[in-house]
Amino acid sequence: MKRYFIYLAYNGQNYCGWQIQPNGISVQETIEKALTTLLRLPTSIVGAGRTDAGVHARMMTAHFDSESNIETTELARRLNSILPKDIAIYNIMEVRIDAHARFDAKSRLYRYYITTQKDPFLHHLKYKIFGELNLEKMNECADILFEYEDFTSFSKLHTDVKTNNCKIQIAEWGKSGNDYIFTIKADRFLRNMVRSIVGTLIEAGKGKINKDDMRRIIEAKDRCAAGTSVPGHALFLEEVEYNNDIFLV
Repeated sequence: MKRYFIYLAYNGQNYCGWQIQPNGISVQETIEKALTTLLRLPTSIVGAGRTDAGVHARMMTAHFDSESNIETTELARRLNSILPKDIAIYNIMEVRIDAHARFDAKSRLYRYYITTQKDPFLHHLKYKIFGELNLEKMNECADILFEYEDFTSFSKLHTDVKTNNCKIQIAEWGKSGNDYIFTIKADRFLRNMVRSIVGTLIEAGKGKINKDDMRRIIEAKDRCAAGTSVPGHALFLEEVEYNNDIFLV
């Protein structure tokens, strides 16, 4: 048995999320069907994370197993030829048989894109708001995230995870023209975590909360204490990081 990592990207607009769902088409299901067709055996994949409905990935990873040797470059080419236009396979690499796309990931990096400009071409990739935000105040409150590890206040209720602890490595706002871009990197993320953090930090940008409020929100360990989650269509998984020793190439 051999194990392979797939590096891929997708526009999540037409999908119910990464994970297979009973009520919609998922990215995982679409790729599994393509792999099963090409390998002529039922083939399942395990992703590095579970992006929500409408969320995009510029770089997602997933693993699958095969009993036969695979010409990875050719399989990537053939997958791209039959997958829909909104899913792209960048690379397939053989890894150690015990390597795991989800559990071996050292970190994941997301970005959220906000704009104050109406754009008929990119409206489905950015969150349109009215009025300017205070970048300094948003970054002051984002810095508070480094003081904590329990992010229950930013997690979707009734999830099946064993812990709500995460180690934030990067959390910062930048501005480019009419766009505000939030970058966050951590060892793991809770369901809905990034979108609820962004929604809360927008409140800081509007002058509605300050650093002390941010601490109270986190310490409450109550989803109702935090701000409203922003829409998923402006969120991108940008990077998943692994140690090099899992790769056999």
